[in-house]
Amino acid sequence: MSGKRVIAKQSLPDVIANDLRERILSGEIAEGETIRQEALAEEYDVSRMPIREALKRLSAEGLVQWANNRGGSVTKHSLEEIGEIFDLRCLIEEDLFRRSIPNMTPQHIANCERVLVEMETSYDGNDVGTWGALNHRYHSALYAASGRHLTCEVLDRISLQSDRYVRMHLSVMKQRAPAKKEHQELLELAKSGQTDEACQLLVRHIQRTKDQLLEMIASRREPDRT
Repeated sequence: MSGKRVIAKQSLPDVIANDLRERILSGEIAEGETIRQEALAEEYDVSRMPIREALKRLSAEGLVQWANNRGGSVTKHSLEEIGEIFDLRCLIEEDLFRRSIPNMTPQHIANCERVLVEMETSYDGNDVGTWGALNHRYHSALYAASGRHLTCEVLDRISLQSDRYVRMHLSVMKQRAPAKKEHQELLELAKSGQTDEACQLLVRHIQRTKDQLLEMIASRREPDRT
């Protein structure tokens, strides 16, 4: 054997940020929970420096509120902010879907179908940890033909904020069957070129998630209603 093989490497802050991100999105580290560098450094058996770098990255993503050495906490969105996240999704995704449908090729359709199969497999396997990311991948696949790369980047950031709520909606609220049905219908409408009908269903799909989540989260947070 000759030559060297190049493998992807991750820095220690990357590894820690990825693990903390998943713990936050899964709810293992709860919204509003205090974050302490010292405790995390001990838990991961590292110095404070990679912890600090990881937390800076998560702060830039909006998942934690962090102020250097003064500590921080996991971001806790108000009910109004949660509603705003889904309102933004409605506005952006409807526009992307409307632009995408006329340009969808067989390859775009095939990619949507592949992700849809992955989603359904994860539902059947109760693989909760993948639901938020797969949901975003599927929606992104629907909009891939829009050609709006900057808008899609904005949507990526918003979808990261909605990830934990999507998981909550699918698992805690037992919404896998309705979500599965609507995801299939979105693709069928897109394939048949029914742009207005597809966009109307998309808005209802996101709005239904928003309304059900806000009702559930409000009841959990009583009496402070924040």
